[in-house]
Amino acid sequence: MTPIVKAFFDPDTNTVSYLVQEPEGTACAIIDSVLDFDHASGRTKTSSADQIVAYVRDNELRVEWILESHVHADHLSAAPYLQQELGGKIGIGEQIVTIQETFGKIFNEGTEFQRDGSQFDALFRDGDSFHVGQMRGDVLHTPGHTPACMTYVIGDAAFVGDTLFMPDFGTARCDFPGGSSEKLFESIQKILSLPDETRIFVGHDYKAPGRDEFAWETTVGEQKALNVHIGQGKSIEEFVEMRDARDATLPMPRLILPSLQVNMRAGQMPPADEQGDVFLKVPINKL
Repeated sequence: MTPIVKAFFDPDTNTVSYLVQEPEGTACAIIDSVLDFDHASGRTKTSSADQIVAYVRDNELRVEWILESHVHADHLSAAPYLQQELGGKIGIGEQIVTIQETFGKIFNEGTEFQRDGSQFDALFRDGDSFHVGQMRGDVLHTPGHTPACMTYVIGDAAFVGDTLFMPDFGTARCDFPGGSSEKLFESIQKILSLPDETRIFVGHDYKAPGRDEFAWETTVGEQKALNVHIGQGKSIEEFVEMRDARDATLPMPRLILPSLQVNMRAGQMPPADEQGDVFLKVPINKL
């Protein structure tokens, strides 16, 4: 089955959100949504998510799932807002509990912060399946970038989050807590074992040197042949050496501190204080 895929690109965070629709029906899923956040002012907006809301309503679609490929470190999720506006269940990989435990300590969240994934409607395991109308979705656990990364395979389309980028840009970093270049290599092999014609939709694009246009759709076959980090049969030893050396030079993402605090709560803000005000924390020398 070939689902209809509509991409929504957020230029501020270079994030691609996806709406995946059954080809002969109205059921759809939303993958990796964005809540606009201005770090300097601490203000949020829903402009990016409202584009998705408008598309769903204009086309009279029915949202069944709002999926997260992982706990993003570079943008805030708009999942609760989309659920409020459009319905649907919020899903993520079951290893969210590992992320919650790790960052619950880093942000000193205390015992009131639940570390059992209960903020989400569904926790997926490797090999699980779900349905979007008549379409079946299959879940692959693809850790390495983070312990909780998932790839969603819906028909002939694989939504890989940050695990892979376009072939001319390569692969995800692995230096966040719980990341592993060895595991990332293994996860990529799992994705590349899909049929060559499988469409791959990546979570970000930054325009590789020499490319003037943003892009986010490729195939398994193209990744095997052309990916600058893992293509043409590179060994795990070659990949790990390259990935670890490259990661040692990368700065932290601009929105990592607010993103993690919000996204590990399924897109919800931390609890308000007695005056109804919400605050995000900046842990010093923790990351």
